[in-house]
Amino acid sequence: MTPRLSVIIPTRNEASTLPLLLADLASLRAAGAELIVVDGGSSDATRELAAARVDRLLEASAGRARQMNAGAAVARGDYLWFVHADTRIAGAAIHHLLEALAERPLWGRFDVRLSGPGLALRLVGAMISLRSRVTGVATGDQGIFVERRSFAALGGYADIPLMEDIELSRRLKRRARPRCVRPPLSTSSRRWERDGIWRTVLLMWRLRLAYYCGASPDQLARQYHRGPPP
Repeated sequence: MTPRLSVIIPTRNEASTLPLLLADLASLRAAGAELIVVDGGSSDATRELAAARVDRLLEASAGRARQMNAGAAVARGDYLWFVHADTRIAGAAIHHLLEALAERPLWGRFDVRLSGPGLALRLVGAMISLRSRVTGVATGDQGIFVERRSFAALGGYADIPLMEDIELSRRLKRRARPRCVRPPLSTSSRRWERDGIWRTVLLMWRLRLAYYCGASPDQLARQYHRGPPP
């Protein structure tokens, strides 16, 4: 029997992207999955657009880790699937996820591709997926899923403003390597296209290296939101 799934989506001003994701997940919801949106103070129509399309609409203080923990605290599924609001999910990805969950893994994630056109963005997506396969560490845009009781036993996401996905992955992989699911999820390339592809790659790697060397997540979050230097 396939375990029940709770999908947790943190949002903040995602009125332009969230309806597309919820449409992708509608068949999964119809099959019994629980959809939970946790809004972090949107000033656009995000909450109104979500209200009739999800099972739980929550509000929490802004911060992806806090929002995802708030969703996990009320979730009823055997597994939690954390999905970013700017993600698109093909039917085949949902099918393969349900097949993977039937085998009861501790946790897992998807390969990822960036939504924009062009070889450079496809290469970046492939690099992200390869890095994750080698290191056993996943980022939030890879759709991390985890057994709910194990997530709770670990204390959930650390209450930090950045790198919460990396921090959780490092704890989870001490128990088991992640289950890797294909086909990939599609994540928005808007930041990469806005700030420059390779400048953004360098920023991400610099922030991650600084985190591994002990830099404060608060300091790294400020650098992340400033974007790459010109």
